[in-house]
Amino acid sequence: MIHEILPVGMLACNCSILGDEATGEAIVIDPGDDIERVQEILTRHNLTPRLIVATHAHIDHVAGIAKLQNATGAAVLMHREDLPLYQNLATQAAWLGVEPPGAVEVSQFLKEGDAVRCGSLSLEVLHTPGHSPGSLSLHMPGEHRRIFSGDTLFQGSIGRTDLWGGSLDQILRSIHETLLRFPDDTPVFPGHGPQTTIGEERELNPFLQGL
Repeated sequence: MIHEILPVGMLACNCSILGDEATGEAIVIDPGDDIERVQEILTRHNLTPRLIVATHAHIDHVAGIAKLQNATGAAVLMHREDLPLYQNLATQAAWLGVEPPGAVEVSQFLKEGDAVRCGSLSLEVLHTPGHSPGSLSLHMPGEHRRIFSGDTLFQGSIGRTDLWGGSLDQILRSIHETLLRFPDDTPVFPGHGPQTTIGEERELNPFLQGL
């Protein structure tokens, strides 16, 4: 399996590119910007993106979706509860003082327990609201086990809950009931910043003490 991580955009969102070497198919998670650089990585590995998955619809995670989808035809997947955020990218852009990006139709709405499959790649969908109503984490089981936690769980921190639809109670519940049930050695790839593990966050994350 190919896994490349590219921090993109002014807020350095971690865009993950997952590739099946046998089929040349790929999943792109959170292409928030810098799509030319994303495409360079895809070309270098001879990958064709089939699926674009948004862990949530804040602008720093979705601003590049339309450009990548228009260039590749890849299907766009997100949780239905974040559709209002995606439909209001102009408002989000105004918060940051940037030009609003284009948007495309969502191909499929994901929910808890769904499986996102592409070639030999498979991701289990975990609904982890709190940062936004439709925030998702993605669990890859098996030999390459890892979790893509979006902006729910970071190294030493958790996602903001002061934006529209955010909830501190919800995000802590999502982490406690969904993410902390995985083994301590499970690698975690957050939406921003360095990777971590479930065990490291269980032990050291100040927001999770007592959970």
